[in-house]
Amino acid sequence: MKYFFIVGEASGDNHAAQLMKALRVQDSEAQFMGLGGDKMQQQGARLFQHYKNMAFMGVIAVLRHAKQIKENFRIAQENLIKEQPDQLILVDYPSFNLKMADFARKNLPNLKIIYYIPPKVWAWKTHRIHKIARLCDEVLAIFPFEPDFYAKFGYHCTYIGNPTAQAVKHWKQEHPLNPANDLVLVPGSRRGEIANCLPKMLIAAREALAHKQINRIIVTAAPNIEDAFYNKFLNTTEILTHDTWQALYNAKAAIVTSGTASLETALLGCPQLAVYRIYTSYWLGWLEPFIFKIRFYTLPNIIAGRQIIYEAVGPKFKNHIIRRELQRLLTDELYVNDMKTDYNRLQQLLLNREL
Repeated sequence: MKYFFIVGEASGDNHAAQLMKALRVQDSEAQFMGLGGDKMQQQGARLFQHYKNMAFMGVIAVLRHAKQIKENFRIAQENLIKEQPDQLILVDYPSFNLKMADFARKNLPNLKIIYYIPPKVWAWKTHRIHKIARLCDEVLAIFPFEPDFYAKFGYHCTYIGNPTAQAVKHWKQEHPLNPANDLVLVPGSRRGEIANCLPKMLIAAREALAHKQINRIIVTAAPNIEDAFYNKFLNTTEILTHDTWQALYNAKAAIVTSGTASLETALLGCPQLAVYRIYTSYWLGWLEPFIFKIRFYTLPNIIAGRQIIYEAVGPKFKNHIIRRELQRLLTDELYVNDMKTDYNRLQQLLLNREL
């Protein structure tokens, strides 16, 4: 059977690769292809475009790369028609993938369309749920509350387990814990995120280092971004690593850009503070209720339904707040122990079903 995947960023590449691995157990003759990354290639996928040419976030970035995005659509559409796959598997990346689902439904009516890790309609743009249900034959979700949310609208959605929780569980079984008095900074997987978040992360981290509360500052690098980009922000004593999970597993604490990394950090048991800059933070306060349908922005808090980790997001993305919350992580033992207890509950919830 031929499977055509469309992935637009690093986390999707990881998830798609794990799904390919599982599919190959069921279908030894499986052929994988599509738009994605290195992890997919390692599972034998033929790539027509790499996600490093697709990972654009925010209005400005999308406008700046409009020509490239148009080219990505052309590549996806032409190869979908040429290859005539049995299944189209869309992985997250909603704006692009929903348009591709519409194209596929119109031009390949017999193609089975599966949305793996569907758009977060429970958070915002809830109207998308109708389009997803109309275009997709199956919706495979990775959060346990999603089937109930779809059911409210009369649609079916299947929870198949959380791939991040499963991957971290297996990784921890093979890697020893070596506690270190390190502070890890996870500034995101896109250049814009890194440029916006890393400088403020470093201000707080360097202050903690100066007061000898930590021994080292470790910055994690995204797989699709060259080291030189990070080195513009770092001094000679700060360490850049590509082994994010090992750094987090051993660390005393972390400052993490909100996204999949916040969930990975929680599952690895590292106390954390989540940060994110929202360009429109000055008006977000009054507009937020009309855009977002959730109380929290980070996955650990959303899944738990309450605050597990502090979110220095939008109007709270300020130096003094980041410094204050980092101090809690480094000095408040009760706060950290409660966070780790919540991490364990989160892990059990997500591992309730295996892929």
